[in-house]
Amino acid sequence: MTDQQLPLAGQDLRDRAIARLKQRRDFGAHLFVYLVVNAFLIGIWAFTGTGFFWPAFPLFLWGIGLVINAWDVYWRKPLSEDQIRQEMERIQ
Repeated sequence: MTDQQLPLAGQDLRDRAIARLKQRRDFGAHLFVYLVVNAFLIGIWAFTGTGFFWPAFPLFLWGIGLVINAWDVYWRKPLSEDQIRQEMERIQ
């Protein structure tokens, strides 16, 4: 059994769980602000005559950041003990 497969100890598991919960909560806040601000910008666009759809720029560019944040929170794997040990050996 490698270090990556070993179960986490009580406090370490709790600390990692808390960190993941904070990441998810922060992502939820990021998503909420994205939706509110961009809805406001679309409202301004609609109120001023619905010409060229300029809100597409912040929607797209900020959306890239939101997708990267989502990847970091939901799909990126945490570092394993094997990876940490290998990097420590490489640095020495």
